[in-house]
Amino acid sequence: MRAVLQRVSQARVLVSGEEVGAIGTGWAIFLGIGPEDDEASATRLVDKIVKLRAFEDSQGKMNLSVEDVGGELLVISQFTLYADLSHGRRPSFVGAAPPAQAEVLVTRVVDFFRARGLRVATGRFGALMDVELTNHGPVTFVLTA
Repeated sequence: MRAVLQRVSQARVLVSGEEVGAIGTGWAIFLGIGPEDDEASATRLVDKIVKLRAFEDSQGKMNLSVEDVGGELLVISQFTLYADLSHGRRPSFVGAAPPAQAEVLVTRVVDFFRARGLRVATGRFGALMDVELTNHGPVTFVLTA
């Protein structure tokens, strides 16, 4: 499981011009699922993200988690995080999980976040999406589980 986190002051996802998910302060999470991923890797990733201290405290230090600041999450499935660019100029996506497996695990990740009391918005699995966000910092992390 791979995730690119961008700390945002706002973010939203549109499908065919229609807003399908939006958040204020929090994490925009681009989530890729590999064929070896399972609920255990989903749990590990969720715990890392929820506990990651990357929001500023009163002294301006990255010392607070998304929970601490009452932040929100926007989860966007992105199989391209498993692109293999080692040969030629066209990426191969054979390293990504099949869509049926990936959709189940993306949904589980969202469920795990919600079970922790966080507000979660999502994109639409398999759709062509436009993502708009304001990366606050900028702060971006790449995580694996």
